[in-house]
Amino acid sequence: NLSSPTMFILLGFSSAYRAQLTLCLCFSLVYLVTVLGNLLIVTLVWLDAHLHSPMYFFLGHLSFLDICYSSVTLPKILRDSFSPQKTISFLGCITQIYFFLCFGGSECMLLAAMAYDRYLAICHPLHYLALMSKKMCHCLVAISWLSGSFSSLIQALLTARLPFCRSNMIDHLFCEMPFVLKASCSPNAPLNKTALYALAGTIAMGSFLLTLVSYIHIIGAVLQKGAGMQRAFATCTSHLTVVFLFFGAGAVVYLVPHSSGSKEMDKVLALLYAVVTPMLNPIIYSLRNSEVKGAIRKAL
Repeated sequence: NLSSPTMFILLGFSSAYRAQLTLCLCFSLVYLVTVLGNLLIVTLVWLDAHLHSPMYFFLGHLSFLDICYSSVTLPKILRDSFSPQKTISFLGCITQIYFFLCFGGSECMLLAAMAYDRYLAICHPLHYLALMSKKMCHCLVAISWLSGSFSSLIQALLTARLPFCRSNMIDHLFCEMPFVLKASCSPNAPLNKTALYALAGTIAMGSFLLTLVSYIHIIGAVLQKGAGMQRAFATCTSHLTVVFLFFGAGAVVYLVPHSSGSKEMDKVLALLYAVVTPMLNPIIYSLRNSEVKGAIRKAL
């Protein structure tokens, strides 16, 4: 019996050398675009005085979160691309689970804070600067980080206490809670799974509902006040696109039963929200936001 296995074996994409080389190049390009794109947004928000507003303050933190989020999984996937035996230590697996859930949960809360910011800007423009002060911005960002850290710490500690006595093989690209729990033989594994969905669901569904309520009020204000508000609503399109990508991909992975699809499809879907979404965020904000495009042209 392995009460705390020293190493897990990760089963990634099984393919020939040429296919592995193609995957490695693709992942390298995705990681490079993710880091450089999000780093560009962070730098622009920091240096350009026109972007020193609450909306871009949150955007800068979102970009920093995306760099951290993709860095939890992609470098390990890249290293495993040519490794004959794809392994990760037990401590490394638990650490990866903690940071993956921490950054993911924090991003959920930050997206809700950005929706609340847009709600105040459009529905209460006269009181916006008073309500969304610098202190409030820092408070919302702190709540986002603390909520993600607290929930992920509980889940990581619960997982670390489980015995793994059947197999130490995880049929996935990285250590993700549902797939790690399958390798456990503990009778408490269903309890951990319940705790996972309860904590993750509280943060994910709570932040999604807050975002939804904010946009219901925004759409109501736009319809009531007419064409003059449509330009203000245009500032929300980038954020809405990111919200649908992030929450949509996560919902497919966690809510659709894993037995209903192939194992390879589970890996592709995991890559969608763990790797692709952080890469697309800076592209979406730079293409659909005139102020960001202006700051990029000015910097160049």
